[in-house]
Amino acid sequence: MSSITLGQTIWLIGLVAWFIIRYPYARRARGTATLRRDGTLRERLLLAAAFAGLFVIPMVNLATGWPRAFAYDPGYGLVVLGSLLFAFSLWLFRRSHKDLGRQWSASLEVREGHRVVRSGVYRSIRHPMYASFWLWALAQACLLPNVVAAFSGVAAVALLFFARVRFEEQMMIETFGEDYRRYMQQTHRIIPGVY
Repeated sequence: MSSITLGQTIWLIGLVAWFIIRYPYARRARGTATLRRDGTLRERLLLAAAFAGLFVIPMVNLATGWPRAFAYDPGYGLVVLGSLLFAFSLWLFRRSHKDLGRQWSASLEVREGHRVVRSGVYRSIRHPMYASFWLWALAQACLLPNVVAAFSGVAAVALLFFARVRFEEQMMIETFGEDYRRYMQQTHRIIPGVY
């Protein structure tokens, strides 16, 4: 199997695994009442951009080869690195869902019974879900044989993260006050001990 086919296959397997991981948590979370939601146009556009960069553009590339002018062979070394990054991304993604339980939501929300989670991966970082998206985007950059499809995920995650994280943290401060501020002082955003 060529490195191109292998990289594309691993990316597709990772994508399917992502949906399999998310489905039961999304289903359970629907049964928990939402007390506060950021339903702004900005929020919807950010989620749409993330969906486009991590799913739509890569799928169009895999189905059609578009844009052909930006195709390249990533080689087996990048495919192995991308596979490892995607595996770690999926582990972190699942673990962050498990640690949040019914408090998880795709959009910025505060749910009934919401509390500051400090256990599991949240002990080390405040935003493991974003960290998993960064890892997915980096894996995608290694696995897909097209510069546009490969780096659309990095661009989308960067936009989502940098345009959204401070709004999310502000919502948590408004909801939990000093408790969340203390938690912010004890943790880093996405890289333990660094940032």
